[in-house]
Amino acid sequence: MDFAFDARTEELRARLLAFMDEHVYPAEAVAHEQLVRSASPWDTPAVIEDLKAEARRQGLWNLFLPDSEYGAGLTNLQYAPLAEITGRSPHLAPTALNCAAPDTGNMEVLALFGSDEQKKQWLEPLLAGEIRSAFAMTEPAVASSDATNIETRIERAAQGTDGTDEYVINGRKWYISGAMNPNCRIFIVMGKTDPGNPDIRRQQSMILVPRDTPGLEVRRAMTVYGYEDHLHGGHAEVVFDNVRVPASNLISEEGSGFAIAQARLGPGRIHHCMRLIGMAERAIELMCRRAVSRTAFGKAIAQQGVVQSWIADARVTVEQLRLLVLKTAWLMDTAGNRGAHTEIQAIKIATPRAVVDILDRAVQVHGAGGVSQDFPLAELWAGARTLMLADGPDEVHQRSLARQELKKYR
Repeated sequence: MDFAFDARTEELRARLLAFMDEHVYPAEAVAHEQLVRSASPWDTPAVIEDLKAEARRQGLWNLFLPDSEYGAGLTNLQYAPLAEITGRSPHLAPTALNCAAPDTGNMEVLALFGSDEQKKQWLEPLLAGEIRSAFAMTEPAVASSDATNIETRIERAAQGTDGTDEYVINGRKWYISGAMNPNCRIFIVMGKTDPGNPDIRRQQSMILVPRDTPGLEVRRAMTVYGYEDHLHGGHAEVVFDNVRVPASNLISEEGSGFAIAQARLGPGRIHHCMRLIGMAERAIELMCRRAVSRTAFGKAIAQQGVVQSWIADARVTVEQLRLLVLKTAWLMDTAGNRGAHTEIQAIKIATPRAVVDILDRAVQVHGAGGVSQDFPLAELWAGARTLMLADGPDEVHQRSLARQELKKYR
């Protein structure tokens, strides 16, 4: 295993670090100010469009897609240090580079499984950053940690009024990320087409539903620890009431929804972990700056033994996590996602909980400032803590990983 950065990665890292310093960090306060003055809190601040234009001009665009036909053609190992850098400003940088979830996963789904027509209509404008998208999977009425529980129905209908075959969708989803953004034009919806199939992993399908389809209602914004995540496009409760779409909107074939979800979530999980390491690095930086600039009880906070222990432990933890993420990326490149299954689960378990702890210590060092809007720590903490649930809660991954380990001894 060789984790040394190649020449292309080093060159992109240098460009991205400069882009962060010159454009992204200065835009953080500007974006919040523009939101306050905006007619709607869900409108995209103008500074984000400026960042997107500059990122595209500099060739820092669609870095996440390994398929060179659609993206930068980087391997997971090449992308990992770049995603880490964007994690230092997770509400702006990924969007600026057109590398933000859930659009990244949705673009991957369309690139891998979409028809030529679906790619033309939806993938191309997503790749161009002209529209946003949402992935509608989680439901409030069932434990969505078990995807086979999903109750939303996708039923084949008799021919529509224009003579075309259709599907009718009924169900209720929530925490649908990005759905509050008015530029979110397309939903990838997961539901059951064959609930009676004895193979519970062949009951689900995925289908494309344009936002303006009659019967689709974005009902309300869901908060995350009190945050509405305006810059991210929010998280919404969405209701599908007899929503009718052409049969051609089905992605791949009936019964393929569960497999598509797994193909989508593997890269998504490692991308989250890559960015989490960047969040941790920013937390350490802020913690150190605060510790050397504040005095308590006659000496700098940095001289307090407990604070020194927190800083040392944080550095050790980040170095360990980075190596595990890089190993996982390398395995995904060399053995495929299935070959890296154990490592993907391991990083999904280890990274969010460790980064939450680092952020918590950074908040403590900042005192009252740590929970305020004057520093990014509280919002970063909320985002990291949420990732202990998103893309499968820790306990589900622990259960699966333990079962794999136990198989060796049976």
